Amino acid sequence: MLEKRRAIWAWALIDWANSAFAIVVMTAFFPIFFKKYWSAVPGVTAEQSTAYLGIANSVASLAIALLAPLLGSIADQGNGKRKFLLTFTLLGCAATAALPLAAQGQYFLAAALYTAAAIGFSGNNMFSDALLTDVAEPRNYDRVSALGYALGYIGSGGLFVGCALAVKSPAKFGLADSVAAMNLAFWVTAGWWLLFTIPALVWVKETDATPAASPGNVVTRGFHQLVATFKEIRKDRRLLLFLAAYVLYIDGVNTIIKMATDFGLAIGLNDGDMLMALIVTQFVGFPSAIAFGRIGEKIGAKRGILIGVGVYAGVCVYATRMDTSTEFFVMAVVIGLVQGGVQSLSRSYFAALIPAEKGGEYFGFYNMVGKFSAILGPTLMGLAALLLDSRSSILSLLLLFGFGGWLLSRVSDRVAPPPAKTGN
Repeated sequence: MLEKRRAIWAWALIDWANSAFAIVVMTAFFPIFFKKYWSAVPGVTAEQSTAYLGIANSVASLAIALLAPLLGSIADQGNGKRKFLLTFTLLGCAATAALPLAAQGQYFLAAALYTAAAIGFSGNNMFSDALLTDVAEPRNYDRVSALGYALGYIGSGGLFVGCALAVKSPAKFGLADSVAAMNLAFWVTAGWWLLFTIPALVWVKETDATPAASPGNVVTRGFHQLVATFKEIRKDRRLLLFLAAYVLYIDGVNTIIKMATDFGLAIGLNDGDMLMALIVTQFVGFPSAIAFGRIGEKIGAKRGILIGVGVYAGVCVYATRMDTSTEFFVMAVVIGLVQGGVQSLSRSYFAALIPAEKGGEYFGFYNMVGKFSAILGPTLMGLAALLLDSRSSILSLLLLFGFGGWLLSRVSDRVAPPPAKTGN
């Protein structure tokens, strides 16, 4: 029992670790400094920097989407989920630590390093998700998944507070200016991410996979098993409907996470006030993620997700009328109430639909559609900003939340009974 609890907490610490990158780099400081430092050169407009950031996010998502299913299948065949977890963690940490190498005006180098870091983050998330079925029983998926997101909010929130204070008042920390504080934030985030991933590499044990019947090495067997799994998914209407819904609504969620700060800057809001709003969001998200875990156990994960999707749709409409930092603050708090819940319940709902011993390959498909979904949203917002204006661009996400919610509502909650036995 003690070993099982230790494995659960070690697994949950992966969210504590990688959420630091999500909030400090992806959501807050990189978008701000990409627009105000790296892209601050003649000829680059606010709309163009928004488009460049959207493209960087989309390239990272496309790369991991193309690799995810095969890597997941290979990991299952060779019991290599922890090895892949370490590999992507090292990539993400190294690229994050290298961001200060990009000087002012070198927006292409900054975008390239950010893209590599985002690929590491996505791969890290993929194999963390896949290990959920190794550390928890199906009846506890909602609660354990929510624990991970809750720790992610509280841990990254504490780190974010320190980084935000340093950027706002660098002299108090013995730093020359906000750029030096930003560089320090990137280095600290990389170290935090690596340090708190180590417990999972030590204490989380993988369930032994049943090797594919086909001959060959682990890559060959992984490819053959990938084909077999794809055929299984095609026959499962519940999985197909859920994945179709997920690819749409999580696109909207990920786009808001990645583009919210850039959106606020583009419509003229104060970056210091927005950082404060993001800090509050982290600490609101901690109890909310735990609460959504309980909601999933009480009313079902699907209903909990639909509640969150509906709130996100309302946020899109609200954002078009937003003019002040106070209104951004309100929007950030509302997002904090549902963001972790939608993500954690989606992970646990999918885990409940799949064979536990094939977590790597099935979560490879899960992350594939998740990353493909993160390609459309940022690109749509970037193009809408160029064609219309930054304020109207967020309305494009209503299509994603609307159709995603509708498809999710059509996923049957009933598990088909096993076929009747026949005999003489």
